[in-house]
Amino acid sequence: MLNRITALFPLWALLGAIFAYIQPDLLIPFKGYIVPLLIIIMLSMGLTLSFRDFTNVLTYKYAVGAGVLLQFTIMPLVALMISLFLGLDESLMIGMVLVGTVAGGTASNVVCYLAKGDVALSITMTATSTLLGVVFTPLLAELLIGQKVDIPMAVMIWSLVKIVLLPVSIGLLINQLIGSKITRIAPVLPLISMLSIVTAIMIIVALNAKQFAQLGPLIALAVVLHNSTGLLLGYICCRLMGFNKTICRTISLEVGLQNSGLATALAMKFFTPLSALPAAIFSVWHNLSGALLAGYWSQREEAPSTPCSDKE
Repeated sequence: MLNRITALFPLWALLGAIFAYIQPDLLIPFKGYIVPLLIIIMLSMGLTLSFRDFTNVLTYKYAVGAGVLLQFTIMPLVALMISLFLGLDESLMIGMVLVGTVAGGTASNVVCYLAKGDVALSITMTATSTLLGVVFTPLLAELLIGQKVDIPMAVMIWSLVKIVLLPVSIGLLINQLIGSKITRIAPVLPLISMLSIVTAIMIIVALNAKQFAQLGPLIALAVVLHNSTGLLLGYICCRLMGFNKTICRTISLEVGLQNSGLATALAMKFFTPLSALPAAIFSVWHNLSGALLAGYWSQREEAPSTPCSDKE
């Protein structure tokens, strides 16, 4: 029952966004809850991780290295290029770049399973990029748009430590210490994360309701181009590197599906509500595109893969 509810995440997100657009005044007072909601999501993520997810980096060292490289090059650069090509204003460009510079999202792990990818690799990559993103996200934002916008890099790093590193670490430690008890509530954790993300999306849409009719289609186009390019280039680059198709699927999803909830929180905390709109739309779209791609890949023959090999 819970799996069915969480599987319909794009629907709940869409319905929530429509409600927020129609009744924004009901949600605007909750704008201060976005960061706490993200902390809940990060804690839930930590509760699903173990130290093995990090030691697996040694097992998948080539794939993880390639994935991290593609994650923090393709998505940031494509975000900036699309923003410039479509002529997005400063606030929207900030939002696009933030989506591009954050780590891979936890949704990639579920979609990877549905797409017959390597789930262990997906979890390892998400965990690794999440920790690296504490430094890479503000650093890349500074490099790409620092000349146009004042990026409070040091303050942003400290915020990411509090919003990402500490909750994930606490969840990881709790899982290691009392993992048997955490197993009992494990099925509920995806639901908690989903509700938190949907609520954040609703708040963002409510805050931008007056501008949504005018800017919504343009931002949606930017988001679709960004996500699609990340998925496509992630796969193609991995094939050119010689990885088997299973690994390519996994890295493609890890590159294309972003932690847009984190981008939302950063935009709200350091910039403007409008800057958070690309991340809110990305949250809806990347789950839909991921599900469609997973359905396509799941019908195709799966490439052979072994736990200790990431090359063909």
